[in-house]
Amino acid sequence: MRVLVDRIWPRGLTKRRAHIDLWLKEVAPSARLRQWFGHDPVRWTEFRRRYRAELARNPAALEQLRQLARVRRITLVFGARDQRHNQAVVLKEVLAGRHARRARRAAPGR
Repeated sequence: MRVLVDRIWPRGLTKRRAHIDLWLKEVAPSARLRQWFGHDPVRWTEFRRRYRAELARNPAALEQLRQLARVRRITLVFGARDQRHNQAVVLKEVLAGRHARRARRAAPGR
């Protein structure tokens, strides 16, 4: 299942060519965060922190994505050219629970 995780449709990509099964705008970064980030790798660490905070404030949308991932393989589709610095990378980490494990490892007394 191909899930578009951008708030806006990728420029130059037709719906027919994209083969998108679901457009889940609700899990995309806010317009304000997206504009601030501007796909600048220098801002990547802070973008990830802010985006995770946005996701935490919108648990219903994230849960919808989690439910889909539990029952079938999903492909997170995004329009950014940079394959290492985009919201799909963060969403994959969140879905895999990686950010939670890192936080527990970094906690005092561990």
